Amino acid sequence: MALVTMPFYQKRHKHFDQSYRNVQTRYLMNEYAAKMRASSQSSAQRSLTQKTSSQGGSSQASRSLEGTVCRLCAKRMSSEQEEREQESERRYQSLVASYGEAKRQRFLRELEELEGSVHLARAQAREKLDKYALEQMVEDQMAWERHAFEERMRRAPEILVRLRSHTIWERMSVKLCFTVQGFPTPVVQWYKDGSLICQAADPGKYRIESKYGVHTLEINRADFDDTATYTAVATNVHGQVSTNAAVVVKRFRGEEEPLRSVGLPIGMPLPSVIPYTHFDVQFLEKFGVTFRREGETVTLKCRVLVTPDLKRVQPRAEWYRDGVLLQESQWTQMFFGDGQACLSFSHLNKDDEGLYTLRIVSRGGVSDHSAYLFVRDADPLVTGAPGAPMDVRCHDANRDYVIVTWKPPNTTTEGAVIGYFIDRCEVGADNWVQCNDSPVKICKYPVTGLFEGRSYVFRVRAVNNAGISRPSRVSEAVTALDPADLNRFQTVHLEGDKDLVICQDDLEGDVLIPGPPTNVHASEISRNYVVLSWDPPVPRGRAPLTYFVEKSMVGSGSWQRVNAQTAVRSPRYAVFDLAEGKPYVFRVLSANKHGLSDPSEITSPIQAQDTTVIPSAPGKVVASRDTKTSVVVEWDRPKHGEDLLGYYVDCSVAGSNIWEACNHKPIGYNRFVVHGLTTGEQYVFRVKAVNAVGTSENSQESDAIKVQAALTVPSYPYGITLLNCDGHSMTLGWKVPRFSGGSAILGYFVDKREAQHKNWHEVNASPIKERILTVEGLTEGSLYEFKIAASNLVGIGQPSDPSELFKCEAWTAPEPGPAYDLTFCEVRDTSLVLLWKAPVYAGSSPVSGYLVDYKEEESEEWTAVSEATTANRYLKVCDLHQGKTYVFRVRALNASGVGKPSDASEPVLLEARPGTKEVSAGVDEQGDIYLSFDCPEMTDASAFTWCKSYEEIADDDKFRVETVGDHSKLYFKNPQKEDLGTYSVSVSDTDGVSSSFVLDEKELDRLMALSNEIKNPTIPLKSELAYEVLDKGQVRFWLQAQHLSPDAGFRFVINDQEVSDSEKHRIKCDKSTGIIEMVMDQFTAENEGTYTVQLHDGKAKSQSSLVLIGDAFKAILEEAEFQRKEFLRKQGPHFAEYLHWDVTEECEVRLVCKVANTKKETVFRWLKDDALYETEQLPDLERGVCELLIPKLSKKDHGEYKATLKDDRGQDVSTLEIAGKVYEDIILAMSRVCGASASPLKVLCTPEGIRLQCFMKYFTEEMRVNWYHKDAKIASSEHMRIGGSEEMAWLQICEPTEKDKGKYTFEIFDGKDNHQRSLDLSGQAFDEAFAEFQQLKAAAFAEKNRGKVIGGLPDVVTIMEGKTLNLTCTVFGNPDPEVVWFKNDKDIELNEHFSAKVEQAKYVSMSIKGVTAEDSGKYSINVKNKYGGEKIDVTVSVYKHGEEIPDVPPPQQATPKLIPASSSSPAQ
Repeated sequence: MALVTMPFYQKRHKHFDQSYRNVQTRYLMNEYAAKMRASSQSSAQRSLTQKTSSQGGSSQASRSLEGTVCRLCAKRMSSEQEEREQESERRYQSLVASYGEAKRQRFLRELEELEGSVHLARAQAREKLDKYALEQMVEDQMAWERHAFEERMRRAPEILVRLRSHTIWERMSVKLCFTVQGFPTPVVQWYKDGSLICQAADPGKYRIESKYGVHTLEINRADFDDTATYTAVATNVHGQVSTNAAVVVKRFRGEEEPLRSVGLPIGMPLPSVIPYTHFDVQFLEKFGVTFRREGETVTLKCRVLVTPDLKRVQPRAEWYRDGVLLQESQWTQMFFGDGQACLSFSHLNKDDEGLYTLRIVSRGGVSDHSAYLFVRDADPLVTGAPGAPMDVRCHDANRDYVIVTWKPPNTTTEGAVIGYFIDRCEVGADNWVQCNDSPVKICKYPVTGLFEGRSYVFRVRAVNNAGISRPSRVSEAVTALDPADLNRFQTVHLEGDKDLVICQDDLEGDVLIPGPPTNVHASEISRNYVVLSWDPPVPRGRAPLTYFVEKSMVGSGSWQRVNAQTAVRSPRYAVFDLAEGKPYVFRVLSANKHGLSDPSEITSPIQAQDTTVIPSAPGKVVASRDTKTSVVVEWDRPKHGEDLLGYYVDCSVAGSNIWEACNHKPIGYNRFVVHGLTTGEQYVFRVKAVNAVGTSENSQESDAIKVQAALTVPSYPYGITLLNCDGHSMTLGWKVPRFSGGSAILGYFVDKREAQHKNWHEVNASPIKERILTVEGLTEGSLYEFKIAASNLVGIGQPSDPSELFKCEAWTAPEPGPAYDLTFCEVRDTSLVLLWKAPVYAGSSPVSGYLVDYKEEESEEWTAVSEATTANRYLKVCDLHQGKTYVFRVRALNASGVGKPSDASEPVLLEARPGTKEVSAGVDEQGDIYLSFDCPEMTDASAFTWCKSYEEIADDDKFRVETVGDHSKLYFKNPQKEDLGTYSVSVSDTDGVSSSFVLDEKELDRLMALSNEIKNPTIPLKSELAYEVLDKGQVRFWLQAQHLSPDAGFRFVINDQEVSDSEKHRIKCDKSTGIIEMVMDQFTAENEGTYTVQLHDGKAKSQSSLVLIGDAFKAILEEAEFQRKEFLRKQGPHFAEYLHWDVTEECEVRLVCKVANTKKETVFRWLKDDALYETEQLPDLERGVCELLIPKLSKKDHGEYKATLKDDRGQDVSTLEIAGKVYEDIILAMSRVCGASASPLKVLCTPEGIRLQCFMKYFTEEMRVNWYHKDAKIASSEHMRIGGSEEMAWLQICEPTEKDKGKYTFEIFDGKDNHQRSLDLSGQAFDEAFAEFQQLKAAAFAEKNRGKVIGGLPDVVTIMEGKTLNLTCTVFGNPDPEVVWFKNDKDIELNEHFSAKVEQAKYVSMSIKGVTAEDSGKYSINVKNKYGGEKIDVTVSVYKHGEEIPDVPPPQQATPKLIPASSSSPAQ
């Protein structure tokens, strides 16, 4: 059986792989191969035995005739024996072939059956999968439809038949029944006086049944204790309803019984209890004014100190909003304990805005604290939409009716509200239903269509032209029940303190049809609807009532039923759709299951109209000061203000006309404190009134008011210090009050008293302005104390606390006295500046310096700031700790030593104030240098104080101070080097606002330079003089100034000569843009030199120059010449983009160029090495892109490629040479495409060895490729040959061995990245490849050495009868083949007519002498050795003499037919 290799193009297809077969198929294939190997081995052994015996006999015969006959004669003598042997061989070969064919057919049949079963199994599996998918789809569809059906069926429980009350005698049984419907089926629970009834607790007493929606509670043998209110509650996931009835059990005997009453659902408030313990309550930390937004969370917290602290007894904490006591709810949580009281809001709404008050109540009294909570609107869902309404409440609830009211939002910046939408939702559900189809214009709406017994919550949304607001906070839940049902029970007092509860239905007798309603009237009238109210009929008819309302237009005489489609259960009904301006009369009929009553009395004429109108605008608005961030706004109430809900206050910065809402919930009083304002800013205010109909017009604006604290008397001075004493007088000093009261302090009053005296005596009758005073007329040796009061425009403030006792005795110490008036400024996070005043008592010699000490407030140890003394009366202390509190003291020293320390300063917290501003330096428009400082916290009493080296500036010759409002500037009149130093500024009557600025030499130089620029101005240039070469080769010189006035002038100067506007120099100036330009059409070598533009605009001047000499000029000249030529080139057909190359995805090289300005007559040609390059398609010049594809680029494509354009207007050429670096770059680009498309490595076995192949779109040997074996680079050799074709690269492993196992990697480099493909040729992969190589090698060897005809025989021979035919050919084989001639597939018997000979075992011929017609036929030569052979057929046609030569095709080389080697051949 010949070995045939599988072509590579088949190996590339996955369906030739055996991996697609299942396990059973692979098992059968393996079993079949094993059987085939066993049968082949047995048949080979039999054939070898037979061949050996036959060869032995023939060899003996040959030896006996050797030397007497030739080989041909020996064969002819033993022809009979050979015929027999050949016949037996043919029979054996035929049997072998038939057996093999039968096995092959059986195998193919079994394989076909197996494949059929596999296909059948696949089809069945696919059918099952499709069936499962279809079932799944049907189930999903049914589940969705079931869900949709259930959604349509879902509804909250609804009671169809309610419970009825019963009055029975003792020991009788009673059954309570009601009917309820809903989906899912409601769960029913029974309650007795609010307690759940349990059947197991009292077996036999109660019997509860549920069947078909009818639920019953049976009470067996009732006794007096069963008198109660029984309630049935039905619940499902969508809601809950309830119904109740009273059961009254009567007795025959009148024994004394305890007082019993029916438990009715009426709640009473618990009595207020005040703890009977005296507590002292102090607020340690208080909540302040708070600003939040809707949806946020906030906690109002106070830290309190309660004395005594009793664990079991505590005072009561109460929270109030706008004076209304608050209770815990889902929105608010309260906590009191552990020294704090908290009120937390989980989700803020504008309903929560208001004045909150915490009251701590005990027997000792009430301690309280109040602050305002502001809640702004959340961001709207739609830009411009209004804020949400608030304070949604429900009124007049009945069986199917409730009135919903709310308060409108404040629309300061948004569009006016045009209406409201009301939504309702059943308690327990989350689906909101809109109650009205069109917006309601007033803040009240009657909601009808409720289900009796169900609980509802409501919300409201506002609408304007921009959109719909966010919903309001939901209302409190309300149940649709008739409150009058509770009044239908009566209590009858019997003898012996007995009460009997009787329902009114028991007193009606046997009346079934109800009577007509009474007292029908309009309880509410508006322009859109009229609400009718009436009293239920008497009698009721012992059945649930419904009502029908009828209306009639006055004068029409006809009645129209209003609620024909829906029954009304409540004695209230809102009638809509009334004609505007028309009066109506109404009547009501009651009905139950027994019949319809007579109509009620007709109402008086009622006309739909608004009974409440929009209020008028509030009156005069007055704003007054309150604090630094708040203002008190008061206004007059509107003249027409009916049913006001409150007021909205708006504010605006004076002059901005931008209004902001101050409150977001209407306030009910005409005075409001507006918080959150900016200190020092001026505001105006306006007010509008609000009622249910809408908001009024805005009031007139108030006068502008600056936000500052209100004027008060100053606080008391402090820090009274004795500065000197001579035995008859004392010199005192003190510190300025912490608060001036908003007005400048006019002076101080000092009082004194001697120790042990009670009365105070004034020291000065008129106020003194200095904070130092010498008190005369004192008694030496006596002790005195002093107190001081400050006065301002408002009056005299409280006096200070009495000072310590000072002894009047003379100071004689040589050391100086204490420094005094220690103050701080520039307090920052880690530093401050300490200021003080020199001692009044200097000692024996002048003060030479000061020492500063500091310590933390709680520490006892003082630390010196520096060991060195300072001669200044100020010191900047650095490297302190942020957040720490420090105190300081100062000690003066002279030649005698260190004096007495000053009093300790007040504690100072190291923390920068929020919004701290610093001194800035600048130059004004006139060029004057200044220092500037702003202080928004200023009051009327505040003043700026500028200092140099912390000494107040008083030199008017060098400085000038200008202060406007909260802005102050210190100007330098003639700045010089002597002005260098530290400048500071402080603002009085503020919380220590101060700052400083160090003016050093560098900063002064900067300011002086800036001042010089302003005083001696120059024209600023956006760009200096520059040039550009235009398209036509023109040269444009231009510059741009930042600004030029209409009076500005300029000059263009070239090489010191001014040029003017001419044809040679075209000059123009655009003063609006500041651009000055000059264009030169002809730029030549004569134009080399310097170009200058001089500008002058008033006092300002400027100049800019450009030097074009040498290489710079040559570059411009060349560029101008190039642009001129380019312009001329582009007048005719030209290349917009010159010739360039790229590589396509198919690895073809594409030459591309873009053309422009072409026409039909334009001729485009491709040239290679100046020879015309023919292309299949002509370029499309209209598209503007010309392409030339070079497939499979190689070195033969080297050359110069040109693209030419030509017509009557001119021509253009673009050249690209593909060689050298360009060729290498193209190869790298092709490598990138090929590397990306490279296939995984494939194994191909050949007779020479194992070949590894990598297929790609294109491969050439110029590409940078490498092969690696076990990460070692492979060099091409006899054993490892590297090569490739156009479609693949390969590595040939010749005569592979075990050493050739391992990982092989193919790598192609694209100039940037390496593309690699790897294959592990080891293990089973190597074994299979090696076995296939051995088979192919053996087959190639057999093919090389088998017997074959290598030339000489034609396929057709035509010869005339009587001639001699000679057929000659050359044969080859190793060993020498045997040659046999056949005629018509039968052996030719050699004789004189047929003769054959073989010469040199190579040249074979056969002759036919005197051919006749019988010699026509097919002649065959059979050449064969042990490796096989071949057979060639020759057709011989004999024609008679005189006949026409037969028309046969010309002879051709005969085609051989392969003869396989015998089964005993070693090649097998």
